[in-house]
Amino acid sequence: MFTRGCFYKSKQAFQTLRMGNFMSATPGLSSSACTQFVQDVVSSNCVVIFSKTTCPYCKMAKNVFNEIGATYKVVELDQHNDGGRLQETLAQITGARTVPRVFINGQCIGGGTDTKQLHQQGKLLPLIEQCRPCCLSTSPEGSGNAQYQHNQS
Repeated sequence: MFTRGCFYKSKQAFQTLRMGNFMSATPGLSSSACTQFVQDVVSSNCVVIFSKTTCPYCKMAKNVFNEIGATYKVVELDQHNDGGRLQETLAQITGARTVPRVFINGQCIGGGTDTKQLHQQGKLLPLIEQCRPCCLSTSPEGSGNAQYQHNQS
């Protein structure tokens, strides 16, 4: 999972939140920082799932990757300080606001139903096999939100 506060810029606008009678300012990612964050995560991981912890379709997508033993990166939007902004950015990038948003090799393949359908058609594993070799795990249950290193030679 990503640490909160990453990619904040010093001249960042602050969002004001009202908590009872107390006002606090919390930094947030700008639109361009959200886009950069999504691009960085997607470009540095073969399989990325932008998810919410309580979403059954997100669980469906994760289960598919666990079944085939694929390594994937999960960004839980409901546990990320800028999850709402990231979800809006994903909507602009992919044309859909719903989660999960699943990316393989830099391309959005859709959501949970799309992922399961590709797997049932035998098309998901070939997409993953086109990725870097580090994306296939030897573990039968997959890797969840593991990160891996890509060594360029």
